[in-house]
Amino acid sequence: MPKLANATQRAQKLLLEALKSPENLPALPPADWELLLRVARRARLLGRLESDLSRAGLLGDIPPRAANHLKAARNVIEHRKTLVSWEVNRIVWALKGTQVSLILLKGAGYLLAGLPPARGRIFADVDLLVPEDQIREVEDRLIGRGWFKTQIDPYDDRYYRVWMHEIPPLRHQERGTEIDIHHRLLPRTSHLKSDPAPLFAAALPLAEPRLRVLAPTDMVLHALVHLFLEGDPDEGLRLRDLVDVHDLLCHFAQQPGFWANLVARAHELGFERPLFYGLQHAQRLFATPVPAETLQNLASAAPLWPIRKLMEGLINRALLPGHPDHPSRSTSLARWLIYVRAHWLRMPPILLTRHLWFKAWLRFRGVRKRVDLAQLDLKQQ
Repeated sequence: MPKLANATQRAQKLLLEALKSPENLPALPPADWELLLRVARRARLLGRLESDLSRAGLLGDIPPRAANHLKAARNVIEHRKTLVSWEVNRIVWALKGTQVSLILLKGAGYLLAGLPPARGRIFADVDLLVPEDQIREVEDRLIGRGWFKTQIDPYDDRYYRVWMHEIPPLRHQERGTEIDIHHRLLPRTSHLKSDPAPLFAAALPLAEPRLRVLAPTDMVLHALVHLFLEGDPDEGLRLRDLVDVHDLLCHFAQQPGFWANLVARAHELGFERPLFYGLQHAQRLFATPVPAETLQNLASAAPLWPIRKLMEGLINRALLPGHPDHPSRSTSLARWLIYVRAHWLRMPPILLTRHLWFKAWLRFRGVRKRVDLAQLDLKQQ
């Protein structure tokens, strides 16, 4: 067990040091490079390492085999950037003639706004935030112009539309790229109430008049909500998302009054706890320069001491990638507990139990495609 813990800690330390001090990477031994590349790939941060080294002019000073891996990651990312940019262009084209304004979320927003998190970041799909009363118009327009609904059973389709914060994803029939259309940041049933109206009111325009991005404070808070309330039982919390938060904080901190506005906005939207966890772990892992006054103003958002210590341990285990050759049962347990917590916060216990029981019953009976939704009331009581 101590040997496993030491190997895992070594792998994690290698990655964190590489992210914080890329200028030291040319001195890294070849054996450490092999481990670093494997851990960074697992954390989806190979492109970030390549970007940091290229900006410092150090890519030619590392072992050629390591440089080739990083260059390959860069090529994939550049290709994905092209796909995402073109997909956004086609979405704007498809909605021409409508009065819909679109807010680009996460990766697409970082890319089109030219923000630091886009540097070396892998892009998966396009996330949009659309007023709920315009969702149907946007969906119909896109379906009429080459996108289609992904194959899900009627129960899941209704689950999305009645409970969730988004509709089922759309995929383009030729390009295969996906669009996730949101009308709020969190499910309707979430313990954290996320009224989307303030987000639309504060959104900032891009060069394309139809496109906007979240205001700086809202962008940080959304990244943190996505990080801490979207846990995956296998992958855990995504370190890449905390890197995004670190980049956003360092970038927006240059704006006068940003930190005070960030805390005030978190109180307004009810996102104090995700902000508390995010600043705590960004400062600890990446030495993010968070003012002491900001942390003091968030002290009331901290949970009680036993819960705080428990969450520190769980988040740390769920956030950092494990050693590729030495899976850890305690890490798997931490990721599963964080995943359960995320669902607990997303849905009331009775409703969650009902949903999980019904899904299990459908799988057991094998009638996913034949369930009679007319007899099913999914609305929250």
